[in-house]
Amino acid sequence: MALRTPLPVGRKPRRDDVFECEVESLLRRGGAKAHWGEYTVELRAGVPGEVLRCEVTKRRGQKIRARVVERLAESPRGVAPRCEHFASCGGCSFQDSEYSLQLEQQHARLTELLQNLREQNPFDLAPIVPAPDVFHYRNKMDFTFAAARWVEDHEPEDTARSLDFALGLHSPGRFDKVLDLSACHIAFPEANEILNASREIALSMDLEPWNLRENTGLMRHLVLRKGFRTGEVLAYLVTSKQEGARATIEAFAAKLIERCPNLTTFVHGLRAATSCVSLGEEDHVLHGPGVINEQLGGLDFEISPRSFFQTNTFAAEKLFEIVAKEACPTKDEVVFDLYCGAGTIGLLMAPHCKQVWGFEKVEDAVLDAVRNADRNGVTNAKFFAGDVLVTASKEGLQAIGAPRPDVVIVDPPRAGLHPGVTKFLGELAAPRLVYVSCNPKAAAVDLERLVALGYQVLRATPVDLFPHTPHLECVFTLERDPNWTPEVAPGTELPRVDVDGFAPPADVKWTAPEGTDG
Repeated sequence: MALRTPLPVGRKPRRDDVFECEVESLLRRGGAKAHWGEYTVELRAGVPGEVLRCEVTKRRGQKIRARVVERLAESPRGVAPRCEHFASCGGCSFQDSEYSLQLEQQHARLTELLQNLREQNPFDLAPIVPAPDVFHYRNKMDFTFAAARWVEDHEPEDTARSLDFALGLHSPGRFDKVLDLSACHIAFPEANEILNASREIALSMDLEPWNLRENTGLMRHLVLRKGFRTGEVLAYLVTSKQEGARATIEAFAAKLIERCPNLTTFVHGLRAATSCVSLGEEDHVLHGPGVINEQLGGLDFEISPRSFFQTNTFAAEKLFEIVAKEACPTKDEVVFDLYCGAGTIGLLMAPHCKQVWGFEKVEDAVLDAVRNADRNGVTNAKFFAGDVLVTASKEGLQAIGAPRPDVVIVDPPRAGLHPGVTKFLGELAAPRLVYVSCNPKAAAVDLERLVALGYQVLRATPVDLFPHTPHLECVFTLERDPNWTPEVAPGTELPRVDVDGFAPPADVKWTAPEGTDG
């Protein structure tokens, strides 16, 4: 890449140095990458192909962080961001890039992440399945009240807006300040009307927002959810436990429902703990049934403020269709669903197999799974609450009388599989395994371990559930080699791996299994 302003010979870049560069690619965690001489440049935003004048804000080793001062040449694949808060928010990192470019860049990063794995175990990597909608696709949004508002660069200096009240999303890198959103273009459309009405009513009633530094105030979180197929909308307002809070919020709710008649239910959550979590310690239904309903894959789901449910309804449906196709259970087969959440995948598998056994740590999610099974008349699915490492262990399965599975589906948290669970999967030796990943970097580590335990990766199918963001889901299909014999001596301790700052606990040792007979 030709530099328009070459780095002075013999001097390292310093803060406030100005330089020019061309954006090369999008970053896995959001933002963009370029080069300035021998240094890698990280930018909060940028479109591959555009030429920028930048200013150094930080340098560490061979990496520079910089801010954009001026755009000297546009990228042929750049687009105007739809959101007026794009430069400040950080939630939609790639909204200024064509969607097709986003998918290309995501696929290139995934290819790079899986390179080592594919060298030792060649498998097909499919193109990314695009999201059906790239705007207004989220069925859930968590907004935060704050006593400190983030001031955006484009705001006029004489703005009359208050600096001590905000309702929106956290500004990047700041826990104490919130960006006061007027609209979010990835949230379901009704969310913006409810968001703005909530702000206006709270200000008119002089309700004190939560101070994230001093842990004082009343208004804390506003969670909005929608059933895309039913049209039902839920508002969940979380406040502190101030004296008279319930009466105050009853008046707030009445005003909000009058302004937004599309709200089918309103729930008030009271929270005394100071941690920034959008869940009350006690909930009170102030309007409607306290839940909304949604349909996915032909099944009906009841969603409460606490329910886990995929955030992108229509893209999740595509994801689950792929999982079902890859798992391909038959009427006489048993399916294990590890990290089953509210049981969505397992319930979709149930009509096609003999039994589903679901395991999940979060008790509320398991209660949702049981209710959803009853709601849909599913009688061949059982769900168990507890740490998957315990409930799905050899001893745990013996205690509940679970049979040996023919298919295992795992959908672990972002950190990936606990090393003990990976070991257990090797011992369980199910003929087919489908790994659903929300973090391909963690998945690559887990898959290498599973390959070492006798599995072969057949293919990977990435699915975009969150357009304009760096997040990517991926379905990996694995098959057990019936002739596999361990290359590592049983009991050998294997190396610990830190993935994106997540590491297994120091007291956990991951060893080669004693055998493959379960």
